Amino acid sequence: MKDFAVIAIGGNSLIRDKNRRRVEDQYEAIVDTSKSLVDIIEAGYRIVVTHGNGAQVGFILRRSEIAFKNEGLHIVPLVSCVADTQGAIGYQIQQALNNEFKSRGLNRQAVTIVTQVKVDANDPAFSTPTKPIGAFYSEEEMAILSKSHPDWNLVQDSGRGYRRVVASPKPIEIVEHRAIQSLVDDDFCVIAVGGGGIPVMDVGESMLRGIDAVIDKDYSAAMLAKNLKADTLIISTGVKNICLNYGTPEEKPLTKMTVSETKKYINEGHFAAGSMLPKINAIVKFLEEGGEKAIISQPQDLKQALRGETGTWIVND
Repeated sequence: MKDFAVIAIGGNSLIRDKNRRRVEDQYEAIVDTSKSLVDIIEAGYRIVVTHGNGAQVGFILRRSEIAFKNEGLHIVPLVSCVADTQGAIGYQIQQALNNEFKSRGLNRQAVTIVTQVKVDANDPAFSTPTKPIGAFYSEEEMAILSKSHPDWNLVQDSGRGYRRVVASPKPIEIVEHRAIQSLVDDDFCVIAVGGGGIPVMDVGESMLRGIDAVIDKDYSAAMLAKNLKADTLIISTGVKNICLNYGTPEEKPLTKMTVSETKKYINEGHFAAGSMLPKINAIVKFLEEGGEKAIISQPQDLKQALRGETGTWIVND
């Protein structure tokens, strides 16, 4: 049996810099990342790929907001933005992987599944939404939006205007799990659960309804890895290693740590809540629920990270 890894590509890692944010630029970054992914497959791994989408959802919302301001067009619901990015980014990863397979003479095929993920209506995140999305609005625009979207939470943001905030609930179930598992068993390279999944909740009689929220994508990646019984969870991000005292003169890169060491560093406050901490918490959860190892690395270094040459490994005690 081949080793099996779930690999989470950060959405921001597909935007190389502020001057290269076009769809075409993103595809170039994905092509480069796909070479690393196929390197891993050639090294003997089966993989499933998931990805972030924060920047890309932001672009869609911004276009929608400009259309609202200038032409009075309806604003695209956030839940639809997540679905849109799953399809668009998934298509690019799928195409890049399939092209790379063909160029190397590999008899493999990548496929994308637009994936719903259930959240709990009673998740505390819904009572205190904190995740800011989209543009800043004037008081006049806020009044119009409050009337047309009474379910929105619009808050004053540091005197810069009103901004929408949404909940960031934890995932509880991947709806399309059986389909993903079936494709994995049939040796497809699957792209799934993009952006943490399209948030849905039960509305009775096994019916689902989409809801505007931002699911914690790192927890979704960990859940996907657990459900598929993956040995390894790999989270690619913009930094080479996890560091203690990040951004200070005492910064110390870490190459390997155990779960107990990781928890100690969490308690000491080494990981920022808005960036590295969710990844670390998701990894700890994955390892405590049966995972073998987790790796954090830059996307271009994935093969070397699996060999232990770069990146940070986290393992059970």
